[in-house]
Amino acid sequence: MTMNDKKVTVVGAGLAGAEAAYQIAKRGVSVTLYEMKPKKRTPAHSSDKFGELVCSNSLRSLQITNAAGMLKDELRRLDSLIMAAADASAVPAGAALAVNREEFSSFITDKIKNHPLITVIEEEVERIPKDCVCVIASGPLTSDALASDISDFFGDKRLYFFDAAAPIVDAQSLNYNIVFAQSRYDKGDADYLNCPMDKDQYLAFYEALIGAEEAALHGFDREEQKDLTVFEGCMPVEVMAKRGVDTLRFGPMKPVGLTDPKTGREPYACVQLRAENKEKTMYNLVGFQTHLKIGEQKRVFGMIPGLENAEFLRYGVMHRNTYINSPGLIQPTYATVVRPELFFAGQMTGVEGYIESAASGLLAGINAAKTALSEAPLIFPESTVIGSMAAYVSRGGTGKFQPMNANFGIIEPLGFKVKGGKSARNEALYRKGMEALDKFIGENL
Repeated sequence: MTMNDKKVTVVGAGLAGAEAAYQIAKRGVSVTLYEMKPKKRTPAHSSDKFGELVCSNSLRSLQITNAAGMLKDELRRLDSLIMAAADASAVPAGAALAVNREEFSSFITDKIKNHPLITVIEEEVERIPKDCVCVIASGPLTSDALASDISDFFGDKRLYFFDAAAPIVDAQSLNYNIVFAQSRYDKGDADYLNCPMDKDQYLAFYEALIGAEEAALHGFDREEQKDLTVFEGCMPVEVMAKRGVDTLRFGPMKPVGLTDPKTGREPYACVQLRAENKEKTMYNLVGFQTHLKIGEQKRVFGMIPGLENAEFLRYGVMHRNTYINSPGLIQPTYATVVRPELFFAGQMTGVEGYIESAASGLLAGINAAKTALSEAPLIFPESTVIGSMAAYVSRGGTGKFQPMNANFGIIEPLGFKVKGGKSARNEALYRKGMEALDKFIGENL
């Protein structure tokens, strides 16, 4: 490692910020890392250490047939600090990677605080730093002052303070013997997939939905959730259902203008699925934003005809989550369009999950270092998970932009069919992605 006179400012020492700082410093560039703990904490935090895991100690699957598992292997190849910490603090968890939270955060904190090129300043940043290369990785609970400045930077309505999202399912896991493509009154090019219900199916689904268990809200979500109950556009589907047995049939499940090709008649009720990307590899359950527990979502939404064996790429969520409406504002390098020396990383960009946040921090850190060194930033191949997430953040899908976990639905398609089902397809995607990443590393890193 050689020292140079270039410097980068990083705001936030969560998973994304710590990873970004590490990647910058390992390239010989000095880092000033701002972290408001221990002087100030969000309601979600309890430790003064860096890289604190708030909601869970699980980093999800290790299997290569899962996009989260593939992303972990990508990060290991890219010398990720977060993956090194996770592997060093792992605890038995079957096919998943779970960690000892204390050991995990201690590992990260030690590496950052003892790095000769990283200077830590325990101070809240209230405005975006100017006249420097900078990475903002302040997280989904960004302080009000900084969030306000970020909102001003991007313009009105470009920063969301609440995440209300419906579940997303893998297109290949749908039952096309039941699901049919049609737009209402045949307007459009059959842009929606439809899951028809007869009366008995609807009533059984309705009873299951209104009786399902809701997820517990964090204290810092509770007050904001009250406001959502009167905002029709963000109302949880289970709350809407409790208004009356036919409320959903006149709302998100209205069957008007649809004809079930099996019966030739209008269904009693219908759940519509809207494509989340132009490749139509994943679909959103229209109007089904929810804060049911994940297990309950799988159970209840699995009662919808055509979704019996659906693979959920993302479950519905409703919680405080400050994030940028990134498409058109953030480049696939994680640099902002209007100020290329300013980068954002972590959940604020629209990636969802611990490992995903770390991956965005790694990519933003690499490119911030390159910018400081007057080198061209890198755009990773979309056949990789890390590259596909960056592409999703910069472009979005076909509907309203929503944060997204790593999943095979956003990765560049194979371009050919694979025998052996979903597992074989995912293995092929893994091999293609790893070959592309190894080639990319050899040529650029």
